[in-house]
Amino acid sequence: MKNNRKVALAFLSIFLLFLGACQEGPKKDEPRNSEPPQEEKVSPPEGIISLEESKSLYDNYTKNRVDMIQQYEAERSPDEAFIPARLTAFTYADIKQYMAYVEQEAKEAGVKIESLRFYFANYPDQERFPDGKKIVHPRQNSIFVVPTTMMDGEEYGFYIDADGKAKPIKNLVGESSIGSMDKGNTSKASMVPTLFQKDVTSLNLNHGNSNPPPFTDFQ
Repeated sequence: MKNNRKVALAFLSIFLLFLGACQEGPKKDEPRNSEPPQEEKVSPPEGIISLEESKSLYDNYTKNRVDMIQQYEAERSPDEAFIPARLTAFTYADIKQYMAYVEQEAKEAGVKIESLRFYFANYPDQERFPDGKKIVHPRQNSIFVVPTTMMDGEEYGFYIDADGKAKPIKNLVGESSIGSMDKGNTSKASMVPTLFQKDVTSLNLNHGNSNPPPFTDFQ
């Protein structure tokens, strides 16, 4: 009988110790009320401008450029109505993919992207480019994007050569010019493109969605 009591007391003691351990609070090295870490808030870049400045820039372009473009295009093609483009848009997903792509190519080439250059551009008055791609917005202004990197102490827009290395675009293109592809002017369009038919990878971005008025935010 006494042995049974001793066994029962032993089991009771073990049970109470186990129960007390389960009810203990968090250990000292475990944070109380742990929450997932919050992302650090991003500061606005220095280039952010106000809505007032944005409107001023837009209106200045209207006043100082749009009329000139319309006049030029009217003289160039009197029988065709022309409304100058006011913007070029890329989807957010396309920009994210582009950034990931150029970062990937730069990393594989062993270089660091220094900046992005946004070149002003103008589509020719033709149906297709020399490579056969359709020209969606003939005669309209646009932009194209070129990533840059530092080479020999200078900043250059670059492409990836057949050997997988980053090379300055300037060295490939140089002073060569494809010339005007416009109707009636083929002075250089047929002979120079062969200069660029190499096994190279371009990182330049274009073919955004260009819109003339009234599809703008400032009119």
